[in-house]
Amino acid sequence: MADFDMVLKHWGPVEADYNGHGGLVLTRLFTEHPETQDLFPKFVGIGKSDLAGNAAVSAHGATVLKKLGELLKAKGNHAALLKPMANSHANKHKIPIGNFKLIVEVIPKVMEEKAGLDAAGQQALRSVMAVVIADIDATYKELGFTG
Repeated sequence: MADFDMVLKHWGPVEADYNGHGGLVLTRLFTEHPETQDLFPKFVGIGKSDLAGNAAVSAHGATVLKKLGELLKAKGNHAALLKPMANSHANKHKIPIGNFKLIVEVIPKVMEEKAGLDAAGQQALRSVMAVVIADIDATYKELGFTG
């Protein structure tokens, strides 16, 4: 519970600007891990220099952060939220589990810069997300998705 609270006390600035923060997260993910951009068909043709100002990238980043906010606020009681997301990411989007681990390294950096999440908060976020990713992976295995 303490990990969730530590992250949530810095969540306000993220919530106040989901599009801005979401755009930063995806832009950084695509820049640091260019192969991830290929997993998003609607973003494939966007040049690296155009990612930061792209409204669709920001909007999708906002969707990612809103879902993360819901998961954080559930404080570990997230099965009902996670199951449909894991299903769509396995069956429809075909997102390998490793990509969740990549974005989880980007989000704490953005939160440090934009929301003041300190080192302990970043570790708390990584701990929370390790549980979430393990639960996604369990659903992937149930579905037979090994992407």
